[in-house]
Amino acid sequence: MKFKINSTLSYHVISPTTFFFNILATNSKNQKVLSENLVLSEGIEYHEYSFLNEDTRFFKIHVAQEQLFTINYEATVAVNTIEFHQDLLMELMPIQDLDTAVLPYLHPSRHCESDKLFYFASNEFGHYANNYLKVEAINNWIFDSVAYCPGSTNSSTSANDIFFTRIGVCKDFAHLGIALCRALDIPARYFTAYASNLTPPDIHACFEAYLGGEWIVFDPTKLSSKNGLVKIAHAKDASEIAVASYFGNAICTYMDIQCEMLSAPEPAV
Repeated sequence: MKFKINSTLSYHVISPTTFFFNILATNSKNQKVLSENLVLSEGIEYHEYSFLNEDTRFFKIHVAQEQLFTINYEATVAVNTIEFHQDLLMELMPIQDLDTAVLPYLHPSRHCESDKLFYFASNEFGHYANNYLKVEAINNWIFDSVAYCPGSTNSSTSANDIFFTRIGVCKDFAHLGIALCRALDIPARYFTAYASNLTPPDIHACFEAYLGGEWIVFDPTKLSSKNGLVKIAHAKDASEIAVASYFGNAICTYMDIQCEMLSAPEPAV
């Protein structure tokens, strides 16, 4: 499948400010950026870098004086969606056999306090026969138990907060899913993407669980389609891959996110 994505962000910088952005589509074994173009207002330079893993791409800019500026990112991306047989996902991978790159996603993190949710996770989901069924049950429980309400939380809200308030946005749903998985010793990580069928269009947050030796996407909001996602990044939680973060004094004045599917999946034979 091919997708056309477009992100436009505008800021009013009040005093010298350094920005870090994470809006670039990733290149991975299942996704390839066919073409892309990043344009910033005249006089603004950027530097692309990666520090979490080779797939995740960031760029930073520094604005030295008060001004308005705009970023526009366009890309055409090919995504090869792989369907995994349920029997494979149900296979148990002992922790001692996990790849070392997976191990960090077993531990509590800033927004995913899995240690605080251990007893609930064990009592509510521990009886399921395998990890795949546990994650499916977690995903469905969050959808049924937490109200989706735009603007209801902020950047400091954690999974534990959402567990008690039962209200949040996509990042909060994802954080709670991750925390409950990790509480059951299932590796899980935060996942951001452009979503072709999201209303209104925005950068969407889901989570991935490590099942049968593969990272599998789950969306407890059930607002997106797995076949309609263009991956941006993955990390332990949102604190590592915020769409935009800055140090200084600035205000976001405009944001427009678009993701269009250019070609549909091939019909099953």
